[in-house]
Amino acid sequence: MSDARTYSGKTCVITGAGSGIGRALSVELAGRGARLAISDVDELGLAETAELCKVAGSEPRTYRVNVADRAAVYAHAEQVVQDFGAVHLVVNNAGVALHGPVAEISDEDFHWVMDIDFWGVVHGTQAFLPHLVASGDGQVANVSSVFGLIGVPKQAAYNAAKFAVRGFTEALRQEMQLSGTPVAVSCIHPGGIRTEIARRARATASEDKAEMATTFDKLARTSPPRAARIILKGLERDKARILVGPDAWFLAALPRVLGSGYTRIVARGASRLES
Repeated sequence: MSDARTYSGKTCVITGAGSGIGRALSVELAGRGARLAISDVDELGLAETAELCKVAGSEPRTYRVNVADRAAVYAHAEQVVQDFGAVHLVVNNAGVALHGPVAEISDEDFHWVMDIDFWGVVHGTQAFLPHLVASGDGQVANVSSVFGLIGVPKQAAYNAAKFAVRGFTEALRQEMQLSGTPVAVSCIHPGGIRTEIARRARATASEDKAEMATTFDKLARTSPPRAARIILKGLERDKARILVGPDAWFLAALPRVLGSGYTRIVARGASRLES
């Protein structure tokens, strides 16, 4: 393997490609000559992404896939191999969000977040892993969040899912290294990215969803195209952890510097945002 990967002619699979980071990654990879298998449950958004990829120089194949459905993801993996012959990169990106205090979160909403944000990553990883191994130079990238590095008030369900993605991915990376399996593994931790995730999020009864989205917009400083370039720069170098945005670097440093004391700072910051 060279010092930096290239994706020209490689088959790249991206979930949650109908908007946001998934769309931006698809378009960026299209411009780099990748062969794209892109999926989402949002077929309209996915079609728009496909058109942007065509403008960038690629003819992607699109698939409607619910990543929470294990059987559907495994069937998707088999179909992609049938369509492309091989798989080199899988980015498990599809995700949702939920805002509200633990006391108000229903089992249904908690399962909704975990089924997509965590189990979707597990399904995508396990379904594609044999095909990545077979490629001889595979790569899996799982999207966690900066909320997979720190706990945040009213983000317990999202925190739980994203911390789980981090643990799962870091363990997998070590397994691949210890076994000498030719699959590189990266965990991606975006900070505030200007996507629609806050507007599409669920909120518990006491929370103002519009106000939540407005607050998110104020904090989200990194554009999806910029995020995609940062992510691919990290993936080209097989980085274990890819922090996306200056806020991600800052928040990732808090628990390293302050230990559990970081929670007091985060709690004060969250309180000021709500006041």
